[in-house]
This record gives sequence, structure tokens and C-alpha cells, in this order.
Amino acid sequence: MNRTSKSAAESFNEIATIRIELVDTDPLIWRAVEVPTSITLKALHDIIQAVMGWFDCHLWEFTVATRKYGLPMDEDWGTEPRFEASKVRLRDVLAPGKTIIDYLYDFGDSWEHRLTVSGVRQGDSALSYPRYIGGERNSPPEDCGGIPGFYELLDAIADPDHPNHTDMVEWLDDYDPETFDDLPIKYALGRIANQRNAVRARLAKKKEGQSG
Repeated sequence: MNRTSKSAAESFNEIATIRIELVDTDPLIWRAVEVPTSITLKALHDIIQAVMGWFDCHLWEFTVATRKYGLPMDEDWGTEPRFEASKVRLRDVLAPGKTIIDYLYDFGDSWEHRLTVSGVRQGDSALSYPRYIGGERNSPPEDCGGIPGFYELLDAIADPDHPNHTDMVEWLDDYDPETFDDLPIKYALGRIANQRNAVRARLAKKKEGQSG
């Protein structure tokens, strides 16, 4: 059965695995999630913010091939034209096999993420999606100056003799670049999943009514 001939319920239950990598980090900072292909790109943005620990207080955009997707034009401060992310579903931009999506967060610090979408399949009815499945290393602190600023910051906190050591340690509090708490990620994705489950229940009820 091809993608266009699927029923709404079948399409709603289709999922994909997404590996999210923060570009130019070494060792690599990454997360992996299972997400429904029926979500909008705006919802995918929300998922990335949750799993990476960003605060969603800067501009952002997706690039798939040569097309860009982001906020409505009246909300993006006059940057170049793009398709509205809330009106495009993930399944609409997927290619057969594997799809690469670039996601840019904070046009100043320029946090570039590479998303690899693969394994499109029917989801497990016993599970709720989106679902966090893994990751390594803590994301950089917000507003630290992008990748160069992040590694300068790590140098400062690692060296007690660095002129900025005391200030950086005080600013970062208990920040640990090697580890992160995945519980807030699971809570955030759980809230998104609960919203989808409510929609899925309505779809199932509608289908029962049509067949009754």
C-alpha cells in the first residue's frame, strides 16, 4: 500500500526513527526518538527543543533539500521566505528509505542539527509516541556563543587557572557536559503523546461510527 492510499488512522499510526545530531560537536552530542510521521514540522520543532534541552526562545527553521520551513512570515522578523512549518507534516517531506533534514536553532549562535529520518513503519499500539530512545552528552547552555563559545566555555571551567574560570563555574552552576537528565525529556514527550492519544481516540471513534 502506498503512502497516498493509506487511511487517516493508518497514516496517523505510522512512525519513524529520528537521530538528531548537533553538528560540529566532538564528542558528538546526539539524541534519538521515535515519532509519528503525521506530526507537523512545528511539532517536530517542539520535540527537538524538548530532547535537546533548548528553551525555544530564538528563531528556527528546517531545510529539506532546498526548501525551508519555519514560522509564519509575520513572526520571523523579515527573514527569507519559507513554508509554514505548522502546515506541513513530516510524512510530506520524507523520501523513500532515509531522509536528511537540517534544523537551525538561534540564528545568532547558529546551532545546526542534522536529522536522519529512517525506519518508517507502523507503530506499536501498546506504546505512545513521540518516544525518547537514547542520547549522549549534555547540550550546550543556551546563549553561550555557538559552537566556538561552547568549547571556550568548557576550556574555562576545566582550567582553574583560566581567567574566566570562576565566572563560568558560577554561571553554569551544576552543568555537566558529559551527562544529562532524561526524565524531563520523557515528561515533555509524554505531554505531546497524550495530546496525540486524544486525537487518535477521536479518529477511532469516528471510524467505528462510519462502520456501524
